[in-house]
Amino acid sequence: MEDSDAFRLIKSGKQSWFDNHRKFLPMNRPYRRNTKDFIKNRKVTKQFPGVRSGDEIMQDLNNRGLRKVIDVDAEVVNAAISKTCGWNKRSIFWDFPYWREHLLRHNLDVMHIEKNVFDNIFNTVFNIPRKTKDTYKSRDELNKYCRRPQFAQNLVTSKYPDVPFVLNKSQKKDVLEWVKKLRFLDGYASNLGRCVDVNKIKMFGMKSHDCHVFMQRLLPIALREFLPNRIWELITEISLFFKQLTSSSLTDEELRNLDEQIPVILCNLEKIFPPSFFDSMEHLLVHLAYEARIAGPVHYRWMYPPERYLRKIKNKIMTKAQVEGSISIGYIMDEAAKFASFYFKEGDPTLPLKEKRNEVYLDDIVDDDMFEIFKPPGKAIGAEGKRYLADNEYTEAHLYVLMNCLEVQPFIDVFVTEKRKQFLNLNDEAVNAVTEQEFPSWFEKYVHNRANKISNHYLRTIARGPLREVRTYNGYCVNGFKFHTESYGSYRATDNTGVCIKGSVYNETESDYYGTLVEVIELEFETLPVKRTVLFKCEWFDPTPHVGIVVHPRYKLVDVHDKKRFNKYEPFVLAVQASQVYYCEYPGRTGPRKDLKAVCKIKARAQIDIPASPSTDVIEPAFQNDDNDVIIEAVVGDEDVLLIASSEMDTSGDVDVDEHLIDHEEETSDEEEFENDVTTSKEEDEPDLDDSDENE
Repeated sequence: MEDSDAFRLIKSGKQSWFDNHRKFLPMNRPYRRNTKDFIKNRKVTKQFPGVRSGDEIMQDLNNRGLRKVIDVDAEVVNAAISKTCGWNKRSIFWDFPYWREHLLRHNLDVMHIEKNVFDNIFNTVFNIPRKTKDTYKSRDELNKYCRRPQFAQNLVTSKYPDVPFVLNKSQKKDVLEWVKKLRFLDGYASNLGRCVDVNKIKMFGMKSHDCHVFMQRLLPIALREFLPNRIWELITEISLFFKQLTSSSLTDEELRNLDEQIPVILCNLEKIFPPSFFDSMEHLLVHLAYEARIAGPVHYRWMYPPERYLRKIKNKIMTKAQVEGSISIGYIMDEAAKFASFYFKEGDPTLPLKEKRNEVYLDDIVDDDMFEIFKPPGKAIGAEGKRYLADNEYTEAHLYVLMNCLEVQPFIDVFVTEKRKQFLNLNDEAVNAVTEQEFPSWFEKYVHNRANKISNHYLRTIARGPLREVRTYNGYCVNGFKFHTESYGSYRATDNTGVCIKGSVYNETESDYYGTLVEVIELEFETLPVKRTVLFKCEWFDPTPHVGIVVHPRYKLVDVHDKKRFNKYEPFVLAVQASQVYYCEYPGRTGPRKDLKAVCKIKARAQIDIPASPSTDVIEPAFQNDDNDVIIEAVVGDEDVLLIASSEMDTSGDVDVDEHLIDHEEETSDEEEFENDVTTSKEEDEPDLDDSDENE
């Protein structure tokens, strides 16, 4: 702590961690020798020593003579020592023998760090009075630390020149009006429009989660049109840093990359923002990736779950005059009801099963031979409608079902092989065109040809095609997402119409397909048992790279052209294939991106990424034999005794017989007397039981 490079600013009077991150860079980095963009005339040769071990910290505390709070004269001694170091006491946790072995003896709260960093960036860029870091005091002391004469005070007018990282008044209004019109997905974020005051040009009342969404999703979109490119890139890198850090699935390689990138990002920010911008929150970013490597994903350690639980606790307050008593009684009642529910087969009958957001509970399929495409993937939303498919809709729907049915794939291979033998010069595009035109009719003839001996009921049904009459719905819950059609969602405060489909191949000419949901259609096939499949009818944006879809080469931010549509009629996809996105217009709508919409991909809340394990790593299922009793051979003195134990006992290794069950004073070879002694001793030591327990 005595090696800290933090210092107190002359005019602002606040602690600053400006130019405190070059020591985290490699020794050959040119930034270390830069004497212009950081603290002037200063080169950095010091290397970050790494995280100190518990023994080193313990020795440091002992050498300094710090006292515990409970010690005599601790306040006086610790106050004198704390003036020369960062310690102000000796924690009682060091009395635990294992505490010095901890790799992580504290936990930095990413939730509040992210909120504070966002507040600093947003308030400075918007130049919010009394909250911005770019104050007149900061300008006065700027050139005492750095060489930035272009931002010094004009001695004639006594005014300070504008800085490139602050928006002007019209740009601020454009951003705030854009925020006011934003529509998110159901349950994704609160209504940020309520936090906007266009007249006073500010935002107020933003919660931690609002800052979380704005920092990771909206900030790069909001500032892209208005800030210089180099400043926008730095803010985007901070945004992507938090987005990757708070991901639900992390790899060691990704965290090592973040650990290497964040010092460079902070050094680049130091070249633009004043020293007053860099308080302790900005400095803590260099330690977050290391803590994630040690302690695991952030969402298990940040403050969102505890604060949500505190709200649940506060709702139990019935008498404000006795707050603690109300909370304790409510907690005890919940705990008692929870334990009582374990005695019911289906849980507590008085408490209905509460489904999680967008979660669907499906009935078990009776027929194991049913095709996967006929199994219900989700749950319909809204009133049911009926209509008849047009000819082109019927053809495309039947073709898409056939091409995406796993059981039909072998027949597609047979068809393609025949066509390649028939036409030797067919390329892949021609084969795809012939398959789309001729395969449905060829497949129907092939399946119903008795010579081929195909008796599978589902194959014969899917070959004939679906019924013309279909059911339609306003929305559908599937894959952890809630989808709404455009007509149904246009009158709602949220937007759930965005659809994304993975491309078959990823190269320069094909990527993901983005569109909007037009209609939810449920196809039904004839004959029993009932066979249905759900399709999404969508309107697709043009997937051509650099025309309909623009991807940032460095940050992989995706934009779609709002006025360009896919020129091929392929409106249908299976509901189970769809993932959800939402589209954000850029503020202002007058620049080069006036016709572009930013794509924000969403991950289902219940979705977990599980890495593919090698085929050799076979996880054996847990096995427990509850049917038979276990016979244990035990040795008591010189006698071999057979004990009958329940299967719940641990029979591995040696078995120790409790001494209080054996009367060592009476030595007898009679086995019956031994068993009686054991039974008598056990009855004396144990409490009285009911008759049912004794029978057991």
